[in-house]
Amino acid sequence: MLENKQMKTVRPSAEVSTSSMADIAFLLLTFFLVTTVIDEQRGIPMLLPQWVTEKPVPQHTRNIFSIQINSSNRYLIEGEAKENLVGIRERIKKFILNNNASPKLSESPTKAIVSLKADRGTTYESFIAALDEVHAAYLEIYASRANMSVKEFRNLDLKFPQRKALHDKAKEGIPMNISIAEPSKVEN
Repeated sequence: MLENKQMKTVRPSAEVSTSSMADIAFLLLTFFLVTTVIDEQRGIPMLLPQWVTEKPVPQHTRNIFSIQINSSNRYLIEGEAKENLVGIRERIKKFILNNNASPKLSESPTKAIVSLKADRGTTYESFIAALDEVHAAYLEIYASRANMSVKEFRNLDLKFPQRKALHDKAKEGIPMNISIAEPSKVEN
């Protein structure tokens, strides 16, 4: 009978202290903020010209290679309508390196200007594609003058004097003259 009469003792439930939970959450938050790497968007690396107050010297149309992009993302390259940029890089290189050989192309690499103009309705993809082709044409010229590939030329570490001298010699006499005009308004 003793066995049946045994009384069960009720134990109180165990409590978990939550007083330090805020401290732990704060430490975790701080840890993740400190260790997280945020990818920075660098944009388009371009060197803007110095501001000048005097009037710019008018350029002969012969020295300007014109690329226009309309709001339908179609190209007008030197007055010729194009759907895409196929072959443009070679035309730009021929234009820049003319050295007065053809009267229809630039007089010299120092006077050659590649003009890029877009409408306000032009997509960024079309504009950047055209800008990339112009930039690539110049890089191909520089790389060939340095007797290396474009990738090798772009990856030159300019901290070393010999590589900086090679880089400067490749660009000597051929400035990257890219004119980006103010976009024109789309007409309805």
